[in-house]
Amino acid sequence: MEEQNLFEPEKLTFGLWDYLVFALMLFISTGIGLFYALRKGGQKSAEEFFTGGRQMSAVPVGLSLAASFMSAIQVLGVPAEAYRYGAKFVQMCIGQALNSLLTAYFFLPVFYRLKLTSTYEYLEMRFSRIVRLFGTIQYVLATMLYTGIVIYAPALIINQVTGLDIWASLFSTGAICTFYTTVGGMKAVIWTDVFQVLVMMSGFFAIVVRGLVLVGGVGTALEITQNNSRINFGDFDLDPRRRYTFWTFVLGGTMLWLSMYGINQAQVQRYVACRTEREARLAILVNQSALCYIIGSAVVCGLVMFALYRNCDPLLAGYVSAPDQYMPFMVLEIFEQYPGVPGLFLACAYSGTLSTASTSINAMAAVTVEDLIKPNWPSLTQKEITLISKGLSLLYGTLCITVAALSSLLGGGVLQGSFTVMGVMSGPLLGAFILGIFIPPTNTPGVFSGLAAGLALTLWVSIGGSIYPPSNEMMGVLPTHTNFCPQRNTTNGSIIWGPLPTKIQTVSLERPAIADDFYALSYLYYGAIGTVTTVVVGVLISYLTGPTKRHEIAHGLLWWDLMEPEAPGPPEDKNNALEEKINSDGADSSSYRKPSAASMFLLTSEKELDVINPLVVKDKSESAVANGGPQEWDMDWISRPTQKDVNLHLPKESNI
Repeated sequence: MEEQNLFEPEKLTFGLWDYLVFALMLFISTGIGLFYALRKGGQKSAEEFFTGGRQMSAVPVGLSLAASFMSAIQVLGVPAEAYRYGAKFVQMCIGQALNSLLTAYFFLPVFYRLKLTSTYEYLEMRFSRIVRLFGTIQYVLATMLYTGIVIYAPALIINQVTGLDIWASLFSTGAICTFYTTVGGMKAVIWTDVFQVLVMMSGFFAIVVRGLVLVGGVGTALEITQNNSRINFGDFDLDPRRRYTFWTFVLGGTMLWLSMYGINQAQVQRYVACRTEREARLAILVNQSALCYIIGSAVVCGLVMFALYRNCDPLLAGYVSAPDQYMPFMVLEIFEQYPGVPGLFLACAYSGTLSTASTSINAMAAVTVEDLIKPNWPSLTQKEITLISKGLSLLYGTLCITVAALSSLLGGGVLQGSFTVMGVMSGPLLGAFILGIFIPPTNTPGVFSGLAAGLALTLWVSIGGSIYPPSNEMMGVLPTHTNFCPQRNTTNGSIIWGPLPTKIQTVSLERPAIADDFYALSYLYYGAIGTVTTVVVGVLISYLTGPTKRHEIAHGLLWWDLMEPEAPGPPEDKNNALEEKINSDGADSSSYRKPSAASMFLLTSEKELDVINPLVVKDKSESAVANGGPQEWDMDWISRPTQKDVNLHLPKESNI
């Protein structure tokens, strides 16, 4: 009887033209960074370095927002998810749309009008300095780990499929990303993100078109996917263990995206860089459109991929070792006769990596300067702060490359590790900001207790889910087939097509009862669990320890403050009291002006607070010294919202 062995196709790899296309993408990204480093003498202040001088328009900021979390993990992972779970993954756009509405009308107005550079400045304004430091350190550590994994994971995946040198790709992308982020600042990050998101879109478009041609057209692809249950939008199962249902996207997905876009430093730093609040809202709309296009394109790629491999699944056949390797395997096969086009996919995948890494590096440098450097060394000049900012970008870029190199020790667990880091970090922090912005009674012990409980619970369920992953049946993985795979006849060496022999199923180890219940929750609910736990515990502890009174919270720190009607002006008696204080001190009235949002909470700690009017404090900034003495500040600096809110919310000189 003749025996057949599995046919092993020749291992495909990238050619010269592919590497040239990839190198061109890196060269253009570097050029954009150099352009903004040299244009008009470069960045002259930390404000310009981190926020682009708050003069960015909506379209580039919106595309940059879209690129920020569309890393190569998503470029490689979303098509694989659509291949295994069907077209219902595109319902992720519902969660993204709800997130955009919530961000634009509930979180953006608060952060934009406070003119914050670091999101965590808000936590000190609302609660205390220790809460701010807790949030900052947690964010920096988690983002550094996540960014390192984001840099390493695609290099590992593509290396396993194509043989592309993993260390060359890791260090080239990491070094170039660190370079243009360090020299070019926020403007370089945003415009390289724009270029890179366009590269991602082009790569998806080329893959979809070529795949549809090979399948036989749109109609054939739809028929194949429909007959194999891949067009599956009607799943309203309420079981939270099902990986993807309508409810996991609407409930879990919305909370997950809100934690990444509503309060995440990397995203807030972008939309506060817009010229006006209206431009910032428009940027979120542009971001939403780009995200849906990218997610939709990735899902279509996954469906086309299934239509191509419906009779011989590469994973079951042994051609790839993990679902994330589907995409590079397919690209090399369908574009084998088109030199340079696989390089476009390589550029597409690494554009996602560069955009995510540059975003994270710039954001980590921003929170370090605003939350750790400035409060402890207030006498630094703008030039010194700018140099420190660039040095921190270089440092964080180097650390991210180091973490990426250390990620090789994790073996095949790097993708799961990236989702664990983001899940543990984002959900509880969203809960802390919800407590601060929307629930006035919350106090410092309450938010601390909520954060601790949220982090502990999220960490528990995510690690448990990694150790005891749920079964394919429980998650809802759709069937794949190997009934028409190539096999080599060992007698005469000919290739025959037919079903592969059935593999012996290994017996799973004994699992605790909790593994198939609590640990089996869909990963989209991780963030929601952390958020809800933080809010519930925070409110309970706040009431038990003495809730904060509404009048104790500065105006403008609560979302409800923005809904109040415009005040006609400061009370007359306040002006008189301040005027009397100035006259009694004999100070020059021209030296009095209102503080910036970033400096308000630092000034309140000065000993000079012991003045007649509690709303007046003294400033020891460099500008005060330049004017010949200490200046005094009016603490009632947060304007009430009007139709011209953008101008009114900037610090203004006192008229006294």
